[in-house]
Amino acid sequence: MRNMKMLSLVIALFLTGLYSCKKDEIDDQKPVIDLAGAEIFPLSCDTIYFGEPFTLKLAFTDNKELGSYSINIHDNFDHHSHSTEVTVCEMWPVKTPVNPYVFIDEFSIPSGMTTYQVNQVFEVPLSNSSGLLDEGDYHFFISLTDKEGWSAQKGLSIKMLRRN
Repeated sequence: MRNMKMLSLVIALFLTGLYSCKKDEIDDQKPVIDLAGAEIFPLSCDTIYFGEPFTLKLAFTDNKELGSYSINIHDNFDHHSHSTEVTVCEMWPVKTPVNPYVFIDEFSIPSGMTTYQVNQVFEVPLSNSSGLLDEGDYHFFISLTDKEGWSAQKGLSIKMLRRN
């Protein structure tokens, strides 16, 4: 009888533990790059100037947890397209790059964040060892990845110029 009570108690505790465990929800949502805020920079058709710093201002959100973001700036002298924005910017004529600016880097987001505001100063050189950097049409590509590996991208058309 005592063994039966002990067995019943063990089974009851086991079942209580089993049913009280929550199953982790599967994260099936992409993170969001929000370009709607008044402080966001750059936006499509904005200008970044060689030899001058600019402050990157972006807003990210995710339903569970953000992971990292990357920035890729490269020339669009051939007018290729991977823009995700509907804004159409005035383009310069197609040209062959001589010394185009290229920037590619990845940045981590502190653990546990579901929202994150980027407010980072970037130094843009005026030239490199090959001389002055090419002015003209560029793409500013933002990629955001959450902790589960889902990603979102925004491709912006910008100008990169030298101030006269």
